Amino acid sequence: MAENKIFAGPKVRRIRNTLGLTQTAMAEGLSISPSYLNLIERNQRPLTVQLLLRLASVYKVDLDELQGESAGNARQLREVFADPLLAGELPGDQELLEIADAAPNVASGILKLYRAYREQAARLTDLADMLAREGRATMLAGTLLPMDEVRDKLENRPNYFGAIDEAAERFQAALAPGDELAAALKGWLRKQHGVVVRLLPVHAMPTLRRRFDRHSMRLFLSERLSPFDQLREIAMETVQLALQDEIFAELDLLAFSTAEAKRIARFELARYAAHALMMPYEAFHAAAQRVRYDIDMLRSRFGVSYEQAANRLTMLQRPGRAGVPFFMLEIDNAGHRFRRAGAQGFPQARFGGDCPKLGVHAAFAQPGQILVDRVEMPDGAAFLAVSRTLEGPQGAFAERVRRTALLIGCDAAHADETVYAEAVRRDAAVPVGTACRLCERQGCLARAEPPVTRPLGLDEMVAGLSLFDFQ
Repeated sequence: MAENKIFAGPKVRRIRNTLGLTQTAMAEGLSISPSYLNLIERNQRPLTVQLLLRLASVYKVDLDELQGESAGNARQLREVFADPLLAGELPGDQELLEIADAAPNVASGILKLYRAYREQAARLTDLADMLAREGRATMLAGTLLPMDEVRDKLENRPNYFGAIDEAAERFQAALAPGDELAAALKGWLRKQHGVVVRLLPVHAMPTLRRRFDRHSMRLFLSERLSPFDQLREIAMETVQLALQDEIFAELDLLAFSTAEAKRIARFELARYAAHALMMPYEAFHAAAQRVRYDIDMLRSRFGVSYEQAANRLTMLQRPGRAGVPFFMLEIDNAGHRFRRAGAQGFPQARFGGDCPKLGVHAAFAQPGQILVDRVEMPDGAAFLAVSRTLEGPQGAFAERVRRTALLIGCDAAHADETVYAEAVRRDAAVPVGTACRLCERQGCLARAEPPVTRPLGLDEMVAGLSLFDFQ
């Protein structure tokens, strides 16, 4: 029967050097010639099963170490060199295998350095975020992608555009749609611009929610959309024609650095204008105060979705006619932030929104249910937080659709103006933080990361409630 062969010369040489033996002494112990051992150490001869057994018997060598160490190091080195910083440096895996096999300690050193580099990069990112939240600009601002630039500008300013809101209110009054806004908008598009709205099945438009065909002058909408989202798409097409001057005027004031950022922002402003058209300011503000900002009552009154009504609540900042200054945060069940906005800008520094104890994360376990919490930050600031899952586009049976949840909140000082204050006690608050990396609460059972502001306090004699104890 053929013998299994293993080439592990550098490991044999390392074992010999560790034991302080010459090649002659080790060869004598293994009952082979010094020249044959020299060939083995240079990987020109294999380690046979008999030699492996002699190594284990004479020198107490761990056979698993001889066979498995380099494979593990090579796999981890492959992950290191897959980093974009090092991509393309190696034409193949052969060099990685040679390093892992011939110099395992060097390989371990590279892995440690890479882990330290990644951790330091994460800490620098967190520190840059902290500086940005304190209003201190960093050099990273000049490298923002267009979408990031749009989000930064819109999230850090009040979610109110007065000129657009007033123009949408005037347009809606002139249209006089009554209770049939969708029909009125379709009629206006057809009469004024020759645009016809059509609903298409999924197989005809599998990857789009809407498409405007300039040649046939038809606006196609996907049947995946709920009636509320269909109405918003029709309203967005309408405002881009009827309120074009107001939208472009606001774009100029925002002063984006690239044409792509301006294009993305134009879409966001069209969404804003569509909400203003579907829920005119004065009527919506009066209704909101009358029902104490009950989102379900508002969605029923205006024939919109929960998300649309909640979004509109963050826009009530007309001078002399302002509502409760709400802010909102939308995430998916993996914790990715999808949208942030606020009547006075999203309160990133005070509220954060990344704490795993917020109800918006628990909402995914109770779809469609409204969760109300009074939350308290480490500095004592308190907020009312209302969370609920959103439906989103309709998916087919085999599709795995991303679902999101929305948190709408306000300072606890305004809580009594809302119907949701009845669901929480003043003396009971959920202790949360802005984010694990920035929170210094001791003994937090929900902590997912150590704070960047404190050194880890690892102690083999003591184990805290959190995996990331700190000093």
